[in-house]
Amino acid sequence: MSGVAASRVAAIIPAAGMGTRLGVHQPKAFFALAGLSLLTRSALTLASQVDVIVVAVPADYVAIAAQELDSVEAEIHIVVGGATRQESVAAALLVVPADIELVLVHDAARPLVPESVIVQVIGELVDGAEAVVPVLPVVDTIKRVDSNGDVVATVDRNSLRRVQTPQGFTMELLTEAFANSKHVATDEAGLVEKLGLAIRTVPGSERAFKITTPDDVVFALSLLGEA
Repeated sequence: MSGVAASRVAAIIPAAGMGTRLGVHQPKAFFALAGLSLLTRSALTLASQVDVIVVAVPADYVAIAAQELDSVEAEIHIVVGGATRQESVAAALLVVPADIELVLVHDAARPLVPESVIVQVIGELVDGAEAVVPVLPVVDTIKRVDSNGDVVATVDRNSLRRVQTPQGFTMELLTEAFANSKHVATDEAGLVEKLGLAIRTVPGSERAFKITTPDDVVFALSLLGEA
């Protein structure tokens, strides 16, 4: 049940990508972290603040996803995802219930996102924002390099941010952002940018990091006290 919104809130989890860099031969979302898959952990956290969760998975993982999400206290819908994140989210949008006004999109590979980040994103939407993303400052020095890998400039990092999930949108805006199939972006906020609309930011969390490599798994286990 959504905790900060009067209207019902849905969350979309694109979970059809493979875990190549993680070194597993299955969709990364189904990788088990201390006994629970990344997908299950993400869904359990989201369920504390949303009413509906739509998951996009490979066709041969639909039954597995249903079994894993059986204990999640939310209205669950499972769809077959596409070859890209954008295709998976588009497929999920088609089954979001008609009474949903606010939608979050969350990476299954960010299973340790604190509930407080989710609450902040939804809160900004409730207060009138149409698009919201959690961000963190860039702390490393950033260099621009040429095609040979040689440094050509130092980039001012003061205006740069690392973007996390869940990214939040009004259902109307997210549907509009996906309406133009010619637009391609690596995240949903990127599609909204192409519409020329403002995107509000809220503070993210270092715990909301994306599990991509084996080293990330070690760090996640240490946070869970399993290392």
